[in-house]
Amino acid sequence: MYYLLSLLSGILVSVMVAFNGGLTEQYGVYSATVIIHIAGLLLITAMTVIKRDRPFAKRHAWYLYLGGVIGVMTTAFNNLAFSRISVSSILALGLLGQSISGLIIDQYGWLNMPKHAFQKRKILGLILIIAGIVSMTDNFNLLAVIVSFIAGVTIVVSRTINARLAGSTTLRTSTFFNYFIGLLVALPVCLFLGRNETAFTQFVFSPKVYIYFGGVFGVCVVLLSNITVTKIPAFYLSLFVFIGQVFSGVLVDVIISNVFSLRILAGGIFVTLGLILNLLLDRRNNQK
Repeated sequence: MYYLLSLLSGILVSVMVAFNGGLTEQYGVYSATVIIHIAGLLLITAMTVIKRDRPFAKRHAWYLYLGGVIGVMTTAFNNLAFSRISVSSILALGLLGQSISGLIIDQYGWLNMPKHAFQKRKILGLILIIAGIVSMTDNFNLLAVIVSFIAGVTIVVSRTINARLAGSTTLRTSTFFNYFIGLLVALPVCLFLGRNETAFTQFVFSPKVYIYFGGVFGVCVVLLSNITVTKIPAFYLSLFVFIGQVFSGVLVDVIISNVFSLRILAGGIFVTLGLILNLLLDRRNNQK
């Protein structure tokens, strides 16, 4: 079930990215980030009120509140890379960052996560996954490559911290702080760097109402991540989310832009084959 939830999370991410992209085109990068966090915060606040949660009733370790801060960093890194390399390259390099950081967290149990030692017999599956990543990378810019890789690392760290906070509170409380703290960071960044964007110079509501729902989908993604992070290895979680994102992303491109990328589809197939191989090896080992 948790693997299916991870796939669903990836599908929601691809839809969220499409909505957020339209919002960014309408208002600018920094303004869109603020709007996304406002939309998400409104939804999760309503959920906490209905369920009578009390997010501020108890204090926890300070670092457990950093998930939202790191999430803003992820957005900033991806935005920095967008103008330098293709989206497929950003996606692939982000997966590489997620995979490596996920393997390290699994191997050593960092951030108090369960240990899942990597076994040598999984090397073939890992090679297939790397082949898929390489096939999706079509151009090179050193700065963009570095920040895209780091963005992948921040995704793993952010969702792990959020899951830790959810374990000490509730899924809703953790998601609330992800958007609340994220908005506190996004607002001053927007005021400092985004004053020349359309949102400040000529704000108008877009007739494409759906672009304002990226934050809503983001809340769903964070909630699903909080459920799955502690249930399956970080490495597998990254791959399942990626697979859901890639194949649904290909479909979204066909529907919205009438564009089909065989290279991205092939990369997704390689990653899927590598994941299936390693999962089969895990299942065989558990049956012994």
